Formats: sequence, structure tokens, C-alpha cells
Amino acid sequence: MCDQLRADALGCTGNWVKTPNIDRIAREGVRFSNCVTTSPVCLPARVSMATGRYPHNTGVWDNCPFELPEGTPTWMAAIRDAGYRTSLFGKIALHRRGPDLRKFEYVVNSYGLDDVDEIRGPRASADTLCHLTARWKSLGLLASFQKDIKERTGKNKTLVRPSPLPLAEYYDVYVGQQAKNYLRNYKRSEPWFCWVSFAGPHEPWDTPEPYASMYRTDEMPEPIKRPQVRSRSPKGELDQKFAQSPGKIDNARELRASYAGKVTLIDHQIGQILTEIETRGESDRTVILFTSDHGEMNGDYDLIHKSNFLNPAVRVPLIVSTPEINRSPQAGKTIDALVEWFDAGPTLVDFAEAKINYTQFARSLVPVLQDLTLEHRSFATSELALEVMYLDHNWKLMLNREGEAYRLFDVKNDPDEMEDLVCRKEHDRLIKELKSAVRDRSKQTQEMRH
Repeated sequence: MCDQLRADALGCTGNWVKTPNIDRIAREGVRFSNCVTTSPVCLPARVSMATGRYPHNTGVWDNCPFELPEGTPTWMAAIRDAGYRTSLFGKIALHRRGPDLRKFEYVVNSYGLDDVDEIRGPRASADTLCHLTARWKSLGLLASFQKDIKERTGKNKTLVRPSPLPLAEYYDVYVGQQAKNYLRNYKRSEPWFCWVSFAGPHEPWDTPEPYASMYRTDEMPEPIKRPQVRSRSPKGELDQKFAQSPGKIDNARELRASYAGKVTLIDHQIGQILTEIETRGESDRTVILFTSDHGEMNGDYDLIHKSNFLNPAVRVPLIVSTPEINRSPQAGKTIDALVEWFDAGPTLVDFAEAKINYTQFARSLVPVLQDLTLEHRSFATSELALEVMYLDHNWKLMLNREGEAYRLFDVKNDPDEMEDLVCRKEHDRLIKELKSAVRDRSKQTQEMRH
């Protein structure tokens, strides 16, 4: 799992980033081309992933001082209860205890993960101790990392320069190597489940060499230009983002070159993990699922980061590979079924022949993997700041916190989402129908609201 990886930033999806190992997973498995995050921001997306509950169930609509209570039922615990030894390497972001994560591994254990080496995201790592940052401190690297992070604030939010960390000590390398070494040394009798959760390619744009120089800026795709924003109401969170970022991101292609380098770095770490699984002789009985919590604007529409329902922020990759798929004609197929990223949890539970014994709303993808023609969902939703997005194969609708429609896009004929159709009278009936579908979905998933 990556943090802030947009759906088109893979070799097999956008052709501007080199990801040979992730592409291999896609060739040997299947790729879902219509996966959206349950929320285009870190905390609500991750809480939804862990619990199978929407933000309107959890009450977590944005990044906030929330902690998933100890012992909350999760799909990870279901896999552990089925006899697997479960592990996590990297960022989980389900609790805010600290400032020393090593003292709170029992909290992550209570979510269903036995062996834990947790890190925070890059910025939070500047003032949080964990096994990684304690290592930086012992090597005399922590102070320079903290100084670098401090300089990337305010007007320097789009600063692009290599990390002061040497490649061997970079956080995504650490996560990949810890997972690889864990598998290399795993000798327990239980089958293993390993969650490898990279902190990148989330900004800052601090890709280390040689990856920092791997991509030329003039080879990066031009950012999507911001369309003219209408002044009339109703308005929503996207309009607020536009108002907060009135100017052009002048170095957007430079951001993309750094971002692409970081994705390739992560891909190389994934390649080493895959090699370790092969060395263990376990490739023929290992399921691999690859995804990300949300995307990154990278200068599209003159925006950076996420927190909106436009494609670069809300669409994420989802790839599933199994030995059975690899041996079948399905290998390498792309599935256009509408899925939501928290469907990953029940999917892995099914593969582990485990059971989820609590109310949740994510859906296993196993039936679709067995019959690629099945419709998984008639539409997908995403939620942010009390707003809801509706997406089907034809339309995307954004509803503000008052339930008013403030953007409508024809996703087939306008993939870059340039022409807002919400004020067209001929679409009034359509908008009413889509809003009704959202209301019905909300009513059907109210059981755990608090």
C-alpha cells in the first residue's frame, strides 16, 4: 500500500512512471480501473479501510484528533483469528499516541496486527520517535531531516530537492527492507499476512538520489488546466480549495518528476519483496493486493495535495494477483467494475478463508475475480468534510454538506472534468435521481452511525 498515489502514476496505467514490479503484479493478476477511495484524505480513508465503515458511520470526515479505539473489530483481526501471523511495516495512521510509537505497539496489536514496526508520515516523523527515527538519531541524521522538513513549510510547500537522508536510510527504503527481512527470517508454523504500508509518494517532494534525477521535467505530462470557475451558487469544498490556491503551480512538472522518482523507488522495494517470496518458494500460494489510500493533485487544476473529489485525488490503483488468476486467461485483464478501496479488506479475508463477524459495508471482490462480468457496485461513493461524491460509468456528482449538487461531470465524454453540467436544466431530472441514490445508500448504511 502507498500513501497519496494517484491511479495514473504507474507504468500500467499512465505510462509516465516506470513501475516494472507493480506492472508485473498487474500482468499476473487483474487491475481495477474504476476504484475510488472512500475519502480523499488520510485519516478518514484509513479508518474506513480498517473498519469497513464509511465516514458517515465513523464520524471521521477529515483529518482530526481521532483515534480508533483499542480493540475495534477489523478485517486484520479476522485474518489473525483464522490462524495467520499478521504484521505491519510502515504507516497505519489509526492512532495518535506518542511521541514514541514504540511504546504503543500494543494499540496496533489490538487492531489485529501481531508484529509491528510503525512509522508516521514524513512530516510527522520529524517530531515522533519510532524504530526508524531512533535509528536516524543514532546515525546523526535526525537533525538534518528535521531541518529539511521545517524548511518545506509556508511558501516552500512545493519545494523540490532531494532528501538529506542517504538512500539506504530513506523512509520508504526502510519500510521495504524491514518487510523483506521479516519474510526472510520468518520461520513460524502459521501462514503469514504482511501489510507493507509505504509513506510515499506522499509529499514532501524529497525523493533521494539516484531517483531524484531519474525523470526529466520536460518528459512529465502537462498538468490539467483549471477551468473557469463559475461564481454562482451552490458551492462546495472544491470551490474552497480553488479560492485557497488562486495562482498557477509554476513547477508542476518538476513536482511530477520528483513524485515519479519516488514511485519508482517504492516499486524497486516491492520488487525485492517479491523476490524474497520467490526465494521462500511461496509464490504459488501467495495473494498480493496493491492499492493506495488516495491520490495527489500534483499541479492539476493548479492544486496540490488532495482533499477534493477530482480524479487525481479520488481515483486510486487497485490490483489483485493470485496464483489461480496467474494460471488463467484472466491474467493481465483490466476490470472496469466500480469498486471502493476499502473493499480490499473483505477481499483478503475471503482469501484467508476467514470471517468478518461485525457490521460493515465493504464488499469482497472475490466474486468479481471469479466472474469478471459481474457488477460489483452500481455506483461508488466517496466522502469528505460532510460532502458526498457519486460516481457511475457515466456520471460524477458532487454534493455539498447541505446536500446541494455543485458539480456534475459526464465522465465518458469529459474524462478531465473540465465542463461542469450541474446548472444545465436538461440535467435536473438526472441530478434528482443521483441524489436519491445517494440518500438511499446512506439510509442502508446507517446502522453504525454515532
